[in-house]
Amino acid sequence: MIDWQKIDTVLLDMDGTLLDLNFDNHFWKEFVPLKFAQLHDMDVSLAKLQLEPQFKSMEGQLEWYCLDYWSEALQLDIVGLKRELSELIAVLPHVTEFLEKLQQSSKQVLLVTNAHRDSLALKMEKTCLQTFFDGIVSSHDLGFPKEHAGFWPLLQQCQVFDKEHTLMVDDSLAVLNSAQLFGIGHLISVSKPDSQQPKKEIAEFRSIEDFRELMVGW
Repeated sequence: MIDWQKIDTVLLDMDGTLLDLNFDNHFWKEFVPLKFAQLHDMDVSLAKLQLEPQFKSMEGQLEWYCLDYWSEALQLDIVGLKRELSELIAVLPHVTEFLEKLQQSSKQVLLVTNAHRDSLALKMEKTCLQTFFDGIVSSHDLGFPKEHAGFWPLLQQCQVFDKEHTLMVDDSLAVLNSAQLFGIGHLISVSKPDSQQPKKEIAEFRSIEDFRELMVGW
């Protein structure tokens, strides 16, 4: 699937690519509405109805990924709640095996995530994956989410890479579209970002269900 001879840099997303998106999906769709309902003494189903449009309005914006923003907007300790649920944080199958193989190569490996630094710190604390990366970049450091065209030139300024010889793996089609417009040469989507959900059918990009597919013939 990938001609590894042509790859010098690998950009890896975190949530839904390396880590099971089940944690984030359960956190935002179930746990936050539960805590919001308890705070306001209301039914959980009503809390979900109230929160859904609020969440929807921020999708694709940096605020959607900002724990400080949601802590203030919802009057909840979002970082503290994430820690409460942190036993659900899990590495997806065969990710560690893939990262070990990359580490043995001469390729530059960067974690490039929209996750807020507090969320990133918690997930690295739980998974210990940070040792596999030559650099870790949060979109909050650059002021734009990965979906935004302004993100990519700033990334290239802080982490030097040849975009034609770069592979990016991400579960977000919006992010992959943005990376494609910037000129990232090799793009792979993840079709099963959440272990508890069915595999997604993806037509726009080449996709993998797990990282074993990228190691075939390497």
